[in-house]
Amino acid sequence: MTDFRIRDAARLLSVSDDTVRRWIDSGQLPAGTDAAGRLVVAGTDLAAHLTRARGADADPLERASSARNRFVGIVTEVVSDTVMSQVEMQSGPHRIVSLMSTEAVRELGLEVGSLATAMVKATTVIVETAPASEASR
Repeated sequence: MTDFRIRDAARLLSVSDDTVRRWIDSGQLPAGTDAAGRLVVAGTDLAAHLTRARGADADPLERASSARNRFVGIVTEVVSDTVMSQVEMQSGPHRIVSLMSTEAVRELGLEVGSLATAMVKATTVIVETAPASEASR
């Protein structure tokens, strides 16, 4: 099982180290100690916490969709030529980049500061992990 040090758990949760410590102190997030006596959060407990917190961002479209990978965010950059555009969004800690027609950008009214939802429906999703020696750090 993977254990995460407080700073790493905080980074994954997009909160401060102090917030993670408060959650541990209040019993919202279980913690233990590693072999060196450092406070750690088990990966399974971190996953459970993330699952409970999921769904906090409401979809501004407020309509049903079969797409489950939806990221609500703010448009941070739009680069357009006459035919194609690159639209960048920030959704929490995630940067999302979409290539679409410039016509679609105009029709959607996408500009820096727009609230939007990126939906990803792919047949291929690649998952990576660190080597076992790095995962236990």
